[in-house]
Amino acid sequence: MLKALIFDVDGTLAETEDLHRQAFNRAFAELDLPWRWDPALYADLLTVMGGKERLTHYIDTHHPGEAASFQARAPEIHARKTIAYGDLIAENGLPLRPGIARLIGEARDAGLRLAVATTTSRPNVDRLLAAHFAASDAPFDVIAAGDEAERKKPAPDVFLLALDRLGVSASEAVAFEDSAAGIASARAAGLPVLATRSRYTASHRLDGAFSAVSDLGEPGHPHRHLAGLAWPDNVVTLAALQDWHAGLR
Repeated sequence: MLKALIFDVDGTLAETEDLHRQAFNRAFAELDLPWRWDPALYADLLTVMGGKERLTHYIDTHHPGEAASFQARAPEIHARKTIAYGDLIAENGLPLRPGIARLIGEARDAGLRLAVATTTSRPNVDRLLAAHFAASDAPFDVIAAGDEAERKKPAPDVFLLALDRLGVSASEAVAFEDSAAGIASARAAGLPVLATRSRYTASHRLDGAFSAVSDLGEPGHPHRHLAGLAWPDNVVTLAALQDWHAGLR
């Protein structure tokens, strides 16, 4: 029986990645650092999972001669970036991706448990969710964030943490991801994965997902089927997910 849905955040719940890029650039400017990450560079940096790790990698690879001094400032830079990201969320009113709010609502109405499993830090998750859900009506029973897991994706740690907190087995849940590393992480935790391609994962192979689509789709606004299982009317609904899951037994 399908008991839980587990969602990645960046690129899955919303197209947040470019706001993260802009937030880094805002932090750099505020701290008088002569750095600017354009979309092409940021796409390359996204192969490193986790914002803190991404910043460390950038310093080591692009400024090796000054790495020691810049690494000492990395916590300050990242803290400023986190504040900037929250400000950008408030300023831009970033929408959830197609079908996300609908599927969450269907799952809640049916009594399923919902979780987040993400490499991003908890404050980033909280700011995004606060922009879309009242505190008294928070949809997620569990939030497992990157700063709580020993290893980042593609290691399974954050999904295993979410499963443990939900109190369900991997066979009773479905994960939603947008990246190759995220799919690998969920699969290593034993979870089936439904993949939705996002702006910054356009070049990613989505191998390992039982279904890959452009987004979850909405009635009257169907998604594009990319690979694997196709969905009725090109819309991912809870009823269709439950039917697919029941067929696994």
